[in-house]
Amino acid sequence: MRAEDAPMIRLEDYRPSDWLIDTVDLDILLDANRTRVRSLLKLRPNPQGRQGAPLVLDGDELALGSIALDDVPLAPTLYTSTPQSLTLPSPPDRAFSLRIETELNPAANTKLMGLYRSSGVYCTQCEADGFRRITYFLDRPDVMSVYTVRLEAVKAEAPVLLANGNLVASGELPGGERHFAVWHDPHPKPAYLFAIVGGRLDHIRQPYVTAEGRKVELAVYVEPGKAGRAGWALDSLVRCMRWDERVFGRNYDLDVFNVVAVSDFNMGAMENKGLNIFNDKYVLADPLTASDGDYISIEAIIAHEYFHNWTGNRITCRDWFQLCLKEGLTVFRDQEFSSDERSRPVKRISDVRTLRSTQFSEDAGPLAHPVRPRAYKEINNFYTPTVYEKGAEVIRMLKVLTGDDAFARGMDLYFERCDGTAATIEEFLDCFIETSGQDLTHFARWYEQAGTPTVVASGHYDAAAGSYTLELAQSTPPTPGQEEKAPVVIPVALGLVGKTGDLPLNSISPALKAGGVVVLDQPSLNLTFTGLSEAPTPSLLRGFSAPVRLELDLGDAELLRLFTADSDSFNRWQAFQTVATRALVRAGKSGNLSELAEKARELAAALADFLAGPAMADPAFAAQVLRLPSAADIAREIGKDVDPDAVFAAHRALSRAIGAALAEPLSALQVQLRQHGPYSPAAGPAGQRALRNEALGLLALALPVEASALAQARYAEADNLTDRLAALAAMTLIPGEAREALIGRFAELYADEPLVLDKWLMAQALIPEAGTLDRVKALMASPAFSLGNPNRVRALIGGFSANLTQFNRADGAGYGFIAGIVTELDRANPQVASRLLGAFKTWRMLEPGRRDLARSALRMVAATPGLSRDVSDIAARSLA
Repeated sequence: MRAEDAPMIRLEDYRPSDWLIDTVDLDILLDANRTRVRSLLKLRPNPQGRQGAPLVLDGDELALGSIALDDVPLAPTLYTSTPQSLTLPSPPDRAFSLRIETELNPAANTKLMGLYRSSGVYCTQCEADGFRRITYFLDRPDVMSVYTVRLEAVKAEAPVLLANGNLVASGELPGGERHFAVWHDPHPKPAYLFAIVGGRLDHIRQPYVTAEGRKVELAVYVEPGKAGRAGWALDSLVRCMRWDERVFGRNYDLDVFNVVAVSDFNMGAMENKGLNIFNDKYVLADPLTASDGDYISIEAIIAHEYFHNWTGNRITCRDWFQLCLKEGLTVFRDQEFSSDERSRPVKRISDVRTLRSTQFSEDAGPLAHPVRPRAYKEINNFYTPTVYEKGAEVIRMLKVLTGDDAFARGMDLYFERCDGTAATIEEFLDCFIETSGQDLTHFARWYEQAGTPTVVASGHYDAAAGSYTLELAQSTPPTPGQEEKAPVVIPVALGLVGKTGDLPLNSISPALKAGGVVVLDQPSLNLTFTGLSEAPTPSLLRGFSAPVRLELDLGDAELLRLFTADSDSFNRWQAFQTVATRALVRAGKSGNLSELAEKARELAAALADFLAGPAMADPAFAAQVLRLPSAADIAREIGKDVDPDAVFAAHRALSRAIGAALAEPLSALQVQLRQHGPYSPAAGPAGQRALRNEALGLLALALPVEASALAQARYAEADNLTDRLAALAAMTLIPGEAREALIGRFAELYADEPLVLDKWLMAQALIPEAGTLDRVKALMASPAFSLGNPNRVRALIGGFSANLTQFNRADGAGYGFIAGIVTELDRANPQVASRLLGAFKTWRMLEPGRRDLARSALRMVAATPGLSRDVSDIAARSLA
């Protein structure tokens, strides 16, 4: 089947499987080139399915070796097999068993889906539909089975043999060369959660006792010689298990929990039941090879995959349209864990930055889709920021609307009612309707409607009446396939800020709920607050209570007052960001940089007061404040006929001017925040490093000579990767021999550390200079790069695609380069290629010249013969 002929899968066409598979017994003899897979499936008709229906099992590039029904070999006339399916047109109308044998070539599996062998390790990745690359099966999430897996391999090649569940048997085979292990998972699961690992691996272990008293053996497996870098991952696992017991009442349910780190992996990590497989960048950490950001990511992703044990595994999704039910909910849970472990305001700001940079831009482009899509051709293309990050924001809004108590009871009810099932969004929301007594029908539009709503706010103070009237209105722009938008439910957490702090919220409006939340569920509403002796400044969307764009009628002076006086940390940060964004949008549109000088003085004065105040109590928050909205953020805010060079010039001019105005306090921070003693990834010292390094970046733009000396000294004295990377990042802003020399020294120091070299590759790919494309092409020929490794591709090629000015070169060379890489990579790894093609998701907002060049590059990709379904789908949707 050609990619363009792939059928459109639609939510309204869902029907239950005609057949169920109660148990799966797998016997897998691992071999690099000829792995034999024997499966024994116990099937029965589904009472909810069509009686007498044929049995059609999914495959993907499979070759059938043998098949037997109830241990009797089937005659060829009784079945049809192709690489994509195995069909029994007239199966028995009763329970029966099916034995199937297939043979695989793991070493040749460059797609890294199904069973593959890379870097000497056998590994699986089965989400979303990789299990059908191992054996013929009903590969859909609502078919849940109990698995028993026997693994066999040459002991010297694969001394470690792991699968889902608990180990029930193991031993050597006669002759001593081969050995086996048998694993049993008592919990029914869909095929996408199946996993095995085999290879030479080191590990660290730790016993754990759950709150219910179950003894669990925890282990982290890594490549030989890297066990010393697994401690932080194991520590994070213990902390998130305790947190889930305490906050959500969820206990672990097997005797072992294994984490395995592999170097070649398409995703960040995978939550396979009891056997989580991770990209090694999200497991390995020590001070010299992992940055503070790496430690934070490891902590969060370990938690995310563990939390899936309940929100994804024990309760899975009925079909892939419900993907946000497991992913959005679990992202929300890992965000809450990280907030409790570190700084809640900083975590919220960080998450909103990510949401705006990735999901808002997705909502504004041709790839926009609802949190729950209605149709897809390739499900792998819907593992998107909309499903994950916006899906988490929908859960957060649900919590705000229902209140903490009803939300907690709703989660408890969901776990109780849906445990062991493949659930839907409707079943999830029903639990909160029951515990809160609220009608959530209107709220459910968040799952069905694409696009980012805009809330327009304006207000009027009546001094004589001592009242303030707030007007709120909402609208959502058209998105592909959804021209007309209905109002959604938007919880607007708010406060009124006076000269010395928050003012009382007195209003008889039914729209005002407990905790200062206004529910905007119509196109517009007005509400009046009384008993006010002074004109208030409204503080809206506190804590970013809804994933919307906010347009205020406040002047910059009022916003800077909020920056000083607001009790909500998020809105203090947001107020400063809004002032900077307005100035950068104006300059980015007009190309006139002269007006930025006065705004820079105003912003620098506010920052100087901020840094001289209690900011040091939370240096991580201060670091977020010091970081201006990115050039990509400004391009997104402009949204139409964007000239990336003009946007970048404005951003660079404002950053340089603020850095120059704050040179003295920024330089003082270099001394004040210099740390003594051993490195710690804890929130306190990490925050201090973040502030010090953010200050160094501003100095690099404002005072390049002085900053170059500071950066080189920082690099020389650093005892951790965070400070070395900060020095390298600062030097990438300062062209010249010193920069190139430091780039070379960094590569020499970390020549044997691929994960660190990824950061080195990305730092160079992001240099905003005309020579960067040639630099990237040269780096592709270096030993540090491999087109076959997803991490290398994401670092260098993905880094270049995020380079606003160089990817969007006026001559179109950046577009042509990425398009060429996509078509080349598509032949080996379609998933990575399609994600790389997502760099074009904002092409329609560019000025006409670049827009035409980007369209031409996309058309070249779309016209390439033999495209995968993954890439063909993204190209077609981008051009539609």
